[in-house]
Amino acid sequence: MRKKAMTRRLISSGSIFEEQIGYSRAVVDGDWIFVSGTTGFDYAKMTIVDDILAQTEQCLKNIESALRQAGSSLKDVVRVTYVLPDGAEFERCWPVLRKYFGTIRPASMMISAGLADPRMKIEIEVTAHKDRPAKRRPRRARRR
Repeated sequence: MRKKAMTRRLISSGSIFEEQIGYSRAVVDGDWIFVSGTTGFDYAKMTIVDDILAQTEQCLKNIESALRQAGSSLKDVVRVTYVLPDGAEFERCWPVLRKYFGTIRPASMMISAGLADPRMKIEIEVTAHKDRPAKRRPRRARRR
């Protein structure tokens, strides 16, 4: 029996960081989508606001865009990691996170660590698994 070859596809947001550092916004490998740590930069303008709530919202919009390019959506997210330089600010983000993940409820973790740019207040990384179509079971013959 031959194994099915996995397909690997790279997704870019157009951020200058991807080329400068050498990574992809997301990698699709079979049914899995791995979205890199994503910050609150508006990649079209390469700007970032100072407010953590606005940055959180922009992070999730950037992640949604990467997932959409991968043929997926936030509903497929199974794992999320939050990184904040100031862990005490995490609770302020909860209403925004609940707006996006409240019904999805992926496994999650928050880490307090420094980020690459002091303007960054949060970075979010997700892993998603695309829904597979349900396999149909063969119908059983009815007993008479």
